[in-house]
This record gives sequence, C-alpha cells and structure tokens, in this order.
Amino acid sequence: MRTTLGFLLLGSIAAVPAMAQPRDCPAPEESIGGPINVHTRNVATNLRPPVLLPGARPFSLTEQMRIHGVAGISMAVIHRGKLDWSRGWGVRDTASCAPATANTAFQAASISKVVTAMLALRLVEQGRIALDADINKTLHSWQLPRDAKLAPDGVTLRQLLSHTAGLGVHGFAGYAPGASLPTTVQILDGVSPANSAAVRSILPAGGQWRYSGGGYVVTQLALSDASGIPFAELADRELLRPLSMAHSTFALSSAPIVRDNLAFGHARGRPIPGNFHVYPELGPAGLWTTAGDLARLLLDIQESAAGRTGRRLSPRMTAAMLTPVRDNWGLGPMLYTDGARRFGHDGLNEGFQSAMVAYAGKGEGIVILTNGGQGRRLMDEIVRAVATDYGWHDIAAPAAPEQQLSLAELTGLAGRFEGGGLSVLLEARDAGLYAHSGRPAPERLIALPGRRFFAGGMGMVIRFTRLPNNPGKETTIQPAR
Repeated sequence: MRTTLGFLLLGSIAAVPAMAQPRDCPAPEESIGGPINVHTRNVATNLRPPVLLPGARPFSLTEQMRIHGVAGISMAVIHRGKLDWSRGWGVRDTASCAPATANTAFQAASISKVVTAMLALRLVEQGRIALDADINKTLHSWQLPRDAKLAPDGVTLRQLLSHTAGLGVHGFAGYAPGASLPTTVQILDGVSPANSAAVRSILPAGGQWRYSGGGYVVTQLALSDASGIPFAELADRELLRPLSMAHSTFALSSAPIVRDNLAFGHARGRPIPGNFHVYPELGPAGLWTTAGDLARLLLDIQESAAGRTGRRLSPRMTAAMLTPVRDNWGLGPMLYTDGARRFGHDGLNEGFQSAMVAYAGKGEGIVILTNGGQGRRLMDEIVRAVATDYGWHDIAAPAAPEQQLSLAELTGLAGRFEGGGLSVLLEARDAGLYAHSGRPAPERLIALPGRRFFAGGMGMVIRFTRLPNNPGKETTIQPAR
C-alpha cells in the first residue's frame, strides 16, 4: 500500500543526536516568567513521555529543558475563548542568563506562514488580490517564469497558500546578522547574495501537495505589489497592531520594544554565531513574536470561525482558510480533521523551534516557542501535559501503557508512506510494527491507544487516519502527541 505522509516533518527523519547541556544559568525567580497558578504548576512538574511505564514518575519542566538542551520557552494557553495565561520559562540566552518572560520575542519560523496567509486573505477580501487568478497578474516587480508543461495557466494564490502550486524550495537557511541580504527578487531568482535556489515550478500546479517556503516568498512579493506597501509594514498595519500583537514584528529595526527583549537561537547548548539568523524571506520565516501574541491571532481566527464579524477575516473567508485544499492543508494552516477540527502549524529556524494548535470550533488552544535544542520533543511533552490538564484529548492523548496488537492488526497498517521528500516503509512483524526510514536499522514502533505509535528515534507519535479530499487513499499517518 502506497499512500501519502499526512504531516510535515520539519527536521531530519534520522534520530536526533544527544544535545550538549546549556550553560548553568541561575534559575530565574519563578514569578519573573509570568503568572503562577494550578495550570502553570502542572506544566512545571508533570511532564510525561507518551508511553507510560509502570511506576514511572513525572518529570519537571526544568529537568526536561536541561535534558533536551532548551534554554528558554514562551508559552500561552487559550481557554474558553480567552487568553488564559502566558509566560516564559528559562532564559532568553545562556550568555547573559537574562530570564525569558511573557514578553520575550522568539522567531516563529514557519508559523510565519499562517500570519502571511491571513494577511493575504485579508487583501483578497479588500479586492486587492485575487485568490484564483494567475499570480503574475498581481506581480509587477517580478514575474514567476511560466512553465508551459507544469503550469500552463500560471499558479494561483490559493495554490501558493496551500502548498499545491508545484513550486520548489522547501525552506531557507537564513543569513548572519550584518551579512549582505538579498532582495526579494534575488531570493526568487536564486542569485547572489541569495543562498537558496531559484523558486520555479517542479510539479504540476494544483496536482499535488508539496511544501514550499519558496511559494510564500512569491506571496510576500505579491502582497507588497498589490498594496504598494513593504511587506513588514503591511503586516503591521493590517494584522499586528489591530490584534494588539505589541511584541511582534517582521522588521526588528523598526520595533525597539521587540528588539530589546529577544531570545537568542541556541545549538549545542550555546547561542548560535551572531545569536540568530536573519530571514529576508519574511513571508515564510521572518516573524519575531511571543506565544501570547500568537494566541491573540488564533483567538481572532476562532472568533471568525464561530461566525462573529468584526474580525480580521470574515466568517466566510475563515471557513475557506480552514477547509482542506489537498490532504490536510488549508489556506495557510495545517488541519487536523480526526475528532474535533483543529488547525495549527510548526516551525523550525536555526536555533528556534515552535508549535501551535487550536480548535476551530471552540476557544481552546496552545502556543509554544523555544530557542534551541530538541525543542520539538519538549514541546510534545508540554502539549501532552496541558491537553491532559484541560481535557483536550483531540489535541493530545494522555500518556498510556504500550498496547499489544496481533500480527493481523499490524499487517493492516503496513505499507509505504511518502510525502515531503520522505519515504517510510512500515513492516509488520510478530514483535511489532517496524519503520524503515533510511537509518542503519529499522525502528520498532510502540503501539498506543487510538491507532497511534511512538517512534522514539524520530521523537514523535504518529497516528493512522484518513485524510479529507483524498479519495482512493485508504489511510495515512499524521503527527500526534
């Protein structure tokens, strides 16, 4: 059985190497990070892996941050349609040991794409850009070279936002502070000083899903051309200021309140050279923000999805944003359609990892930003603890004992799963389900309730599910917690 991977794996599928420990900074005073209540105490003291072993004790956040090499965290929780709490833990950098607070800005990385998509859809509603016309009709400072075979009618904004435009360039490496930065056109054409390839058609437009940060740079330029306003200024005017995202910006030079309280990216327990990379690819990767600010954006989407007007998008446009275009992707966010509908996105820049997920039909959700280490693994543990605390079993199932499945049950889940440039073969054996993913030896997956399996080497839980708008694909796998 050959089917599609229903998730975006932002890092390598190989096992994550052991991390160097961050410098031993003095533990910040607990109250500095933000509010202290029963929910924050739960996060601080009650982290568990997905597999519950007999007699195993929960871990503290402090010890897990050290194990996973994460220096600082920004976190926010949405509950009952409001920002329930937001705060920081750890330090914003291990050089100064300054504490991470609720107002410390982190790089959102690919979560920037959700903000860009929301901005694009707002301009669609204003009549300044078309959702289903050739994007070249909007672009006047540059044109996407037409591929007569792959995109004879061009590509559309709908395709760009849903990663179905068939464009290349998955992501971007960023630039050292002070380095010569390419213009947006130089990035799109892949010419010096750009350090990425040209953004061009590599698959039939509209034919399949393929993650493309390059497509979001095309969107970035199209929004600037359509409005006549630089992208960072446009985002500030149309989204960030109206949503009271006071600690968020796409342009550090013009936002001193953000610039003065930055988290540094970390690798191997130390700040990366230059403290962070600069991303002129603003649309796909350039947002600096806090978890609390991103929660405000999620709340606005939830309000609109509930039919309330006066939001940044109309209920009709928000419904389009949260409707699958192909597989499990809408116009910007990743969609989770098993159980109660949810939406969100993950992010990975050099030295930063981030994640957010929220319910589409009710005011509940979570945002987590980290500055380095095995942030993804730690975020999964945090989300599991918070979801268990608030009863969000669609977002993350509680830790559970290993399940014993028959060979017949395992055989029904075996097959090759492909997507995002990855290929994973799942093999059923008497001893369990094994993943062949290019590592020296296959990895035995640990069965959990709800057709979920823990892949320790990948540091993730995967769930077997059906995808919307994908007839003929009997099953696929998605990330779970």
